[in-house]
Amino acid sequence: MKLITLGFLIVLIGMLVIIAGMFSMAYQSWKISGGGGVGEEKPETTVRGGGVILIGPIPIVFGSDVGAVKVALILAIVVMLLAFVLFYLPRWLV
Repeated sequence: MKLITLGFLIVLIGMLVIIAGMFSMAYQSWKISGGGGVGEEKPETTVRGGGVILIGPIPIVFGSDVGAVKVALILAIVVMLLAFVLFYLPRWLV
């Protein structure tokens, strides 16, 4: 597989993940707001968030709770491994 084809494939997968996330958020919003009768209580919702800042090979992970930090840390490791593989991929092909 050519490297440019791999690049286009990664971009396409990224766009599909973003679109799937938008549909998931819309569905969750629709599911929570549906059935709002007079005597019904709405379920309590909480917001969790986390993020990663990569400065070179050093990740800085932050989050609102332990679960969000674990997910952000796993995603940071996956991104670092993917970057490592893509960086050395042309050398493996030669």
